[in-house]
Amino acid sequence: MAQLSPKTRKVLALIVTLALAASARAVAAQPAGKVARIGYLEPGSLAAHPREAFEQGLRELGYVEGQNLVIEYRAAEGKGERLPALAAELVRLKVDVIFAVSPSAIRAAMTATRTTPIVFAGAADPVASGFVASLARPGGNATGFTLLGSELSGKRLELLREAVPAVAKVAVLWNPDNPAARAMVKDTEAGARALRLELQPLGVRTPAELEGAFSAMVRERAGAFLVVPDPMLHSHKKRLVDLAAKARLPGIYYAKDYVEAGGLMAYGASFPDLFRRTATLVDKILRGARPADLPVEQPTKFELVINLKTAKALGLTIPPLVLARADEVLE
Repeated sequence: MAQLSPKTRKVLALIVTLALAASARAVAAQPAGKVARIGYLEPGSLAAHPREAFEQGLRELGYVEGQNLVIEYRAAEGKGERLPALAAELVRLKVDVIFAVSPSAIRAAMTATRTTPIVFAGAADPVASGFVASLARPGGNATGFTLLGSELSGKRLELLREAVPAVAKVAVLWNPDNPAARAMVKDTEAGARALRLELQPLGVRTPAELEGAFSAMVRERAGAFLVVPDPMLHSHKKRLVDLAAKARLPGIYYAKDYVEAGGLMAYGASFPDLFRRTATLVDKILRGARPADLPVEQPTKFELVINLKTAKALGLTIPPLVLARADEVLE
């Protein structure tokens, strides 16, 4: 191998020195590890279990609050009119992504921004609600998880029929102002025909109409009722459950917290599991993925929850086969 001349070695040494200096300057110019900023938009209060599940999902992906993560929590505390201002505040804070917990929060976030990525959980039908163009190709700045609202309506009727075998007429509480609710009512009607049940649809647009709806159930001799997923109804779940107890009517809901508030039974997606999985979508966006290209996902874990104390108060005996299928029984 030919030896390098002294002049050549000096030139190479100079090149190496300049390259190292440039590299050092580049490293010095790079910012410290980026801190992810997530906006959390909730129409009610900060319910402990789903929020903790979301935080747990982020921890499993390597995000630690106070180190590489900041979560800006904003909760409307049941006052839906506050959501637009809270969403706008998160946009002003320049969060990297907004996690919207329900349809009303999603709508507020999408009104506030068409550029900041939005990840949602709790949308019964995001296509019918206008949140995404399609489940496979959302097409905008939002993606997330659907609750399979329509697909589960028939299953809820089946469970209600099994728990209360004598029921012949079922009232359906729904909000006509909710774009996704109408499709769910139609699916519930199809399920009722298959089970030979008579339905009594009762549209409720405001909390003030709840008492009249239960009076109509009693007057028309409904034997039980079903609640269609809706943010307004969910925000007033305690009043709804109390009115059901006063009317002595068994009901089936779509979320566990209704049962924790005193409702008879619920069947639907596991919200803790859903919120934990939502962290994965948030992580993908923080790493550069676009919501428009991330398909809306479906829940994979469902839960049946039964309140035996409520059953006893109603004079009901839940069949052993139904109890055996329950994921959780509250006594």
